[in-house]
Amino acid sequence: MKEILIQPCYFSDILSYACIAQSEKIILETCDNYQKQTYRNRCIIGTANGTLSLTIPVKHVGGDGHKKTAEALIENNFAWQKEHWRSIQIAYRTSPFFEFYEDDIRFLYEDKFENLLHFNKETLRVVLDILQAEKEIEYTQSYVLEPVVRDRRYLAIAKRKRTVDLPAYNQVFEEKNGFIPHLSVLDLTFNLGPAALQYLENVDLG
Repeated sequence: MKEILIQPCYFSDILSYACIAQSEKIILETCDNYQKQTYRNRCIIGTANGTLSLTIPVKHVGGDGHKKTAEALIENNFAWQKEHWRSIQIAYRTSPFFEFYEDDIRFLYEDKFENLLHFNKETLRVVLDILQAEKEIEYTQSYVLEPVVRDRRYLAIAKRKRTVDLPAYNQVFEEKNGFIPHLSVLDLTFNLGPAALQYLENVDLG
């Protein structure tokens, strides 16, 4: 898989990063219409009580509500960054590699971000740095319904069908909850550390 077209999301799930890890070039979709109920502004982490959805509040617009994803603005009147970072700390502070990566991620919850796409691109950059995975990245210049490259934009849909079985790995609360697949890539990196990239490269995408 040399090139993929993918939607920038908030610390995307493991399947999305498996597609990224197994590609040479990433084309980020920046010209589509913003849609609610997607992973654009949501990520799922594993906690002592099971899964937890962390959602970035997005400013509402008038009229029919449609706007370009690139124009979606974060609603910073809520203390979402503080809440998300606290939730991540509680969930992963006992994981094997949290202390190794927390300083790489902390700024995302301390600096102020206005634009959702900008924030999501930063999460991608941070994860690629942590994974030590160098990828060529481009951005779409217009929206194309049927691109000539491998289209993985559907991975941003929160209610998509999960057709890929992910290999199990050790998780913080596995003894209590069992293995929970398809979490945010944060879960994988905090639990596997440097081995996360090899895991992603070995996922059978079918």
